[in-house]
Amino acid sequence: MPRIDESLPFHPVSFAVVIVSDTRDAETDKSGDTLEGRIKDAGHRLVWRTIVPDDRDAIRAAVEKAVADEAVDVLITSGGTGFTGRDVTPDTIEPMFDKKMDGFSAVFHAVSREIIGTSTIQSRCTAGLIGTTFVFVLPGSPGACRDAWDNILVEQFNSRFMPCNFVEIMPRLTET
Repeated sequence: MPRIDESLPFHPVSFAVVIVSDTRDAETDKSGDTLEGRIKDAGHRLVWRTIVPDDRDAIRAAVEKAVADEAVDVLITSGGTGFTGRDVTPDTIEPMFDKKMDGFSAVFHAVSREIIGTSTIQSRCTAGLIGTTFVFVLPGSPGACRDAWDNILVEQFNSRFMPCNFVEIMPRLTET
């Protein structure tokens, strides 16, 4: 059974958040607020947060910045996962993955289906590993960010979550 083993120590993880949007700014970025609040409430560190336009070069530059930043363990992006012409986040980031995490999308859609029904198919959320940085590409709505965090990420980035979690494998990501 999945559980939190209170006898184990909690190890905080460092996050960066990139919001992909042509219309949001620091005052209207509810998805970024949602992620920042949940990251901090869980006892983790937010290293930095930014907003970039729905533009392949801007998205790629933000991802490259996060991956190059030794203080960042996890990058979460929000926005640009739909099907409109400006929705290019997964198309930009997936080719950068060293390893794709197919299970994240499957679990996210299962969770999301319980909340928004079949509308979940309108998201192309994805995740993977670039070097030693975990990257999660979420839809742009605050609800989707909440659902991904509360139902998946909060457990996988809790070093006490059993039977396994990402924190315990982080030291081994450089193995060859």
